[in-house]
Amino acid sequence: MKGIRHQVIIACVAITIILGLFFRFANLGKKVYWTDEIYTSVRVSGHRIQEYSQDNFNGGMIQVKELQDYLQPRPQNSLSDTMKALVNKSEHPPLYYLMAHFWVRWFGNTPSVTRSLSALISLLVFPAMYWLCRELFEFPITGWVAVALIAVSPIHVLYAQEARQYSLWTVTILLSCAALLRAMGIKTSRNWVIYAVTVSLALYSHLLSFLVLIAQALYVAAINSWRLTQQVKAYLLALTGGIVAFLPWFVLIREVRATGWTSKDIPLWVLFKRWMFNLAAVFFDPQISYDKQLFDIRYGVDNGLFGLNYPLTYLVIPILLLVAYAIYFLIRTTPKRVWLFVLILISVTALPLSLPDLLGRGQRSTIARYLIPSFLGIQLAVAYLLTVKITSSLAKPGQKKLWQIGTVILISLGVLSGAVSSQSETWWNKYTNYYDPQVARIINQSASPLVISSSAVRTTSLSYWLNPETQLIVLEAPPLPDNLNQFSDVFLFQPTNELREQLEQQSPYQIKPIYDLGWLWQILSP
Repeated sequence: MKGIRHQVIIACVAITIILGLFFRFANLGKKVYWTDEIYTSVRVSGHRIQEYSQDNFNGGMIQVKELQDYLQPRPQNSLSDTMKALVNKSEHPPLYYLMAHFWVRWFGNTPSVTRSLSALISLLVFPAMYWLCRELFEFPITGWVAVALIAVSPIHVLYAQEARQYSLWTVTILLSCAALLRAMGIKTSRNWVIYAVTVSLALYSHLLSFLVLIAQALYVAAINSWRLTQQVKAYLLALTGGIVAFLPWFVLIREVRATGWTSKDIPLWVLFKRWMFNLAAVFFDPQISYDKQLFDIRYGVDNGLFGLNYPLTYLVIPILLLVAYAIYFLIRTTPKRVWLFVLILISVTALPLSLPDLLGRGQRSTIARYLIPSFLGIQLAVAYLLTVKITSSLAKPGQKKLWQIGTVILISLGVLSGAVSSQSETWWNKYTNYYDPQVARIINQSASPLVISSSAVRTTSLSYWLNPETQLIVLEAPPLPDNLNQFSDVFLFQPTNELREQLEQQSPYQIKPIYDLGWLWQILSP
């Protein structure tokens, strides 16, 4: 009977994985190709952002097709050109971008093709998560439950569909954690070498991997009672090897600091609500209840998040309670080596982002992708809780049935989230480009439109939604071109406050708001 029950669980996991595969590859080119993804395309094609802006947006007119063709890899742009573009932004390690360089050279630099690399990489999350669970937990079935949770996790699905390094980072986090536990359990030089390699891979994927390494260091020290044992010496040697391998890139990093939007001062109640949203979105995405943007990172004001008139948002509280109970249950029922690892992974990777926001204000800890290591720890705790509750022979039949139903509901919420988001044109993780589809629909109604903007990159993002004949201009300051009368409509899109104010105060044209949410105005002739 027990074998049959486990076979049923594995069969359900297999179906969940298939759904997770579908969500990762469905409509890859449909969603907004937002600003950060444009940065990816520019760099992997061998251009620097400043060069890209100067070449295409120097006050002259350019068509949509010309602009997008510029992002295609050229024979003269080699791997060294991609490296030079990355050095200017050296806080983004090169591993993903070098992989993407070859990917787009082979298959083209379109949104769907570029994103497909991230989607493919994200498939490695499944075996990596299973391996980590096998190193942590006694029961193999825990690994299958964890894989099911991560397969349809809204957070992981969203970033698997984004042309950025976050799916690769997720894989390397899991690999480094599993390799560390393996090396600590089976003390061979080969296992420590494998750990050193995974440390280097994680660092070359994302700089926030340093937080993961700090968490791992604290764990090793605590397990060894803060003594310099042979295991600690082997660990330090492997860690040093992984960091040394990263040094060629590390010396290029001149400065890493929070950009203006991440250090934006936001009210504490907004901070808490975003924390709740992000935590819930590991299992269920409240965005499916909303048409409007949930996060306004530019102004630090949110739009009715968790409104009482959106019934599905009431699911957030049960999910938060489930997470809290899962951590408590893990601590109460597992050996120290298990619960301490998960607890340190959750806390040490989140607190350095959360405490500055809490004490000095900011929104660093509200950016979900920065918290991926912490989310992985949470999923480990929940997977263990569910496994015990749905398989334990000691549990009462009624309680076991309730937990089985709850597990199905939790996974179904992830499936529902993926089903809705995979069909959407935009989503909360598109931030400043959330309303681009609606902006483009307004512009495309014009017979011969001209779009003027202050941002080359945001205009490029919008261009994927515009009619091919649309003319584009990027200006930093007036005057406007003299030939505006030849266009049926002239639009001002995402201008800086300075440009908009100068046009309103110094030019003979009238600036009329068209779509405030999308930062779109119309320029009317006097």
